[in-house]
Amino acid sequence: MQYLFEYSDTLNSPYEACLFDTTVLPFPVRPHWHYFMEMVYMREGTGLIDSDGKSYVLEEGDMILFHPECVHAIYTATNFPLKYEVLKFDVNKLYTENSYAPKLRVILGSANKDNSAPTFFKAEELKGIPVDDIFEECRKELERKDYGYDIVVHNKICYLLVNLIRIWREKGFDTDVAVTTATDADSIHSITAYIDSHAGEPIRVEDLAEMCNMSYSYFAKNFKQYYGRSCKEYIEFIRICKAEDMLLFTDFDLNYISQETGFSDSSHLIKIFKKWKGITPKQYKLQHAKK
Repeated sequence: MQYLFEYSDTLNSPYEACLFDTTVLPFPVRPHWHYFMEMVYMREGTGLIDSDGKSYVLEEGDMILFHPECVHAIYTATNFPLKYEVLKFDVNKLYTENSYAPKLRVILGSANKDNSAPTFFKAEELKGIPVDDIFEECRKELERKDYGYDIVVHNKICYLLVNLIRIWREKGFDTDVAVTTATDADSIHSITAYIDSHAGEPIRVEDLAEMCNMSYSYFAKNFKQYYGRSCKEYIEFIRICKAEDMLLFTDFDLNYISQETGFSDSSHLIKIFKKWKGITPKQYKLQHAKK
């Protein structure tokens, strides 16, 4: 199945969105799979969707969800062109802290194996949910990348998913079962949430492996297989991303930024930043300064 794999850069781009116009972009979309979760919302035309061996007809206002690693394809069901919204995201980036409910990643993983959680939603089922606005606003936020854009996109995706889960619950999907079928500690995918929220603190790969109940070598191998980089590189990357945001949207000095993002000092930050970006933090800030 590897030849169907579509690479998704979950590190640099945990969220992706676009308006797909079949008169402009290559079409049809041939069978493929990726590690992102994907949602498609039909704006114009009638699409024929193949998803893990099942076929669906997607009309205006309908939406379909593709779980990670689901093989899917998109064709037109008529001679007319299609126009549809696409939203992709890394489910491991969906944080729902301080909630009584299981984490969204856990619920979605459980839903993937439950017939009472269908992935196809007719327009009538989505009434009352601002699906149209959510897709459009996510796309525009990702295009502009203004201050806090990732927070806005994250919150809109979570809002949409919670409403879909409510629809599933009405159909008999038991969200409580997710608690007994998976935990944060036994999944390598959940550890990225820990890294993100503790990036400013000392983090040892050995400790992360222990949190996942894995040996160091097994954890390291599986982490690299999933993310395409070692865990140490991933931690560096997350810290650099946080440093980027502080350089772009604050006036804090490098000493403060290095402390907040987990680097030992400003010299360490400069060295690792240049390794990843090819330029120093100062050069980066000047290069991206608003004119």
